[in-house]
Amino acid sequence: MSDSPKRLNKYLSEAGFCSRREADRLIDAGRVTINDIVPEMGTKVNVGDVVKVDGEIIGERKKDFVYLAFNKPVGIVCTTDTRVEKDNIIDYINYPKRIFPIGRLDKPSEGLILLTDDGDIVNKILRASNNHEKEYIVTVDKPISQTFIARMAGGIYIEELGQRTKKCEVKKIDKYTFSIILTQGLNRQIRRMCDYLNYNVLTLKRVRIMNIKLDMPLGKHRELTPSEFKHLNTLIKDSKKTYQPNNHRQKRNK
Repeated sequence: MSDSPKRLNKYLSEAGFCSRREADRLIDAGRVTINDIVPEMGTKVNVGDVVKVDGEIIGERKKDFVYLAFNKPVGIVCTTDTRVEKDNIIDYINYPKRIFPIGRLDKPSEGLILLTDDGDIVNKILRASNNHEKEYIVTVDKPISQTFIARMAGGIYIEELGQRTKKCEVKKIDKYTFSIILTQGLNRQIRRMCDYLNYNVLTLKRVRIMNIKLDMPLGKHRELTPSEFKHLNTLIKDSKKTYQPNNHRQKRNK
């Protein structure tokens, strides 16, 4: 750790414990201490301070980060809180180092999700303003019309979230299946969009995140290849990673 004070959420992120977003949740829940005292949001960590999460000491920044691609099955929950969810992604993968998912993929959905212990990379990938693509294959309960495709692509106002979805690329694959490429991560976005048009989602699979494609069997994971990671770093090189926890908070599952 450098000699200059560091915001607590950044400290936890750079230690590879979790993303800054998740760190803010932990701090707000009173699960983080500095020198055995529960701090306020925004507190800074100084050299020599002892930071703990749930009583566990969190150390210095890791040098060798892990970057995994995982084909999540339906029924697995993307949470690091193993105390709450039995079918959580961390216990399912059972990786020997502490890792956490980059974003979310909801319980009824399957497909590609990335995991890491590099907290700095998370918000660069997730922030909607960075316009990073995520591609999905979706099956619905009735025939897909050209009107459906056009309206999905043009953007739909989601009343529960109080905003309109960005324009996106939508293509019909067959009578009941379409592909969609999003640069947003609104809460259950695809399901809400379909519901607005009176379609029910039967299956939803994420098949690509930026340059990373789904190419492993269901329930399996692999490390990113050197070429994948190099390309990923090029794509996020100019991405903003700043996150203000009290402004425009959005959950990021579909």
